[in-house]
Amino acid sequence: MKKLEARDLKDLNLLKHYRIIRKWASKNNGLTDAELEVLIYLDCIDLFTRKDFEAGAYSFSWNNRRWGKLLHDDWIQVWRNRNRTTQKYNIYKVSFKGKQLINRMYRIMLGKEDIPTSERRNKLIAGNTYTDKVMTYAIYNVNKDKNR
Repeated sequence: MKKLEARDLKDLNLLKHYRIIRKWASKNNGLTDAELEVLIYLDCIDLFTRKDFEAGAYSFSWNNRRWGKLLHDDWIQVWRNRNRTTQKYNIYKVSFKGKQLINRMYRIMLGKEDIPTSERRNKLIAGNTYTDKVMTYAIYNVNKDKNR
């Protein structure tokens, strides 16, 4: 297997439209940018504890409700419950819903899929605010760019 170099990532243009894709995913799924990025971090870990979540969330703005929101909205789920004797804490994983969103973002970044442009599947297309209108224009540009 070939070792991945920095130049290989640049040639993939993986991060070229990351900001627009992240904004689209956040707005359409009721997440903040920080919550989405924490989900991506936790997905890379696979199985994690609350301590792992806290360690990953240090670089983001402090929000003591983030854990509860992600758990309540089924973005993360319990993989193994604690039993107070041998397992002293719960182990969690990113839910199927979270993994689907992250994988879809990766497919869009690689150019295998386009960002939806229908009002039914993309709340930004309605253009309710100026920011939404600007993002809609950016989404159309991302979809036009076949070299991503």
